[in-house]
Amino acid sequence: MSAPAGMATVVPAAIIQPKSTNERDEMTALGLLSADGSIGPPALFPGTGPSAAPIERRAIKAGEVLNEAYDYPRPSSFARGIRFDLGDKTMLLISGTASVDEAGLTVHEGDFRAQLWRTYRNITALLASEGATWQDIVRTTCYLRDIERDYKDFNQVRTTFFGWLGIDPLPASTGIQARLCREDLLIEIEAIAVFARKQD
Repeated sequence: MSAPAGMATVVPAAIIQPKSTNERDEMTALGLLSADGSIGPPALFPGTGPSAAPIERRAIKAGEVLNEAYDYPRPSSFARGIRFDLGDKTMLLISGTASVDEAGLTVHEGDFRAQLWRTYRNITALLASEGATWQDIVRTTCYLRDIERDYKDFNQVRTTFFGWLGIDPLPASTGIQARLCREDLLIEIEAIAVFARKQD
């Protein structure tokens, strides 16, 4: 179940049993396990309690093109992106985004270029949900399952897309070969956007 736009989503804590002595020790050190081994909410261990002066932030959503990760058939605990304001600037931190649809299913299996275009479409919708555009992107991190095979196509599509948008200067970027969270995903992109804060 998704939370309404703009509202925080709290993922219910899973009840898990440690699978090793080392895991039990770490869970105990974090306050998740008591000395008798019972599991409960974490005690206020340093670094786990509320912040002294938290920055207000909210999750970024674009349900018309992609679902929330916690709505996957196998739920995953992350937000599609986070928005926060720092003085007169707004920053968007967009999580790794791939060729996934509004039902959480992979789109265009086996077609790298189509997956890249769908990834750009998903990121575009996340940006638009916060009043931002690709012109506001300052950095991307691009994960390719097979960089040797797909980098030429990746760079050609990226260059075409950024050229159509007239992006100048281009964002800083890093390309990395990586195993992605699903075998059928070929590309995943993280992005950071910064723009002048719009007064409410």
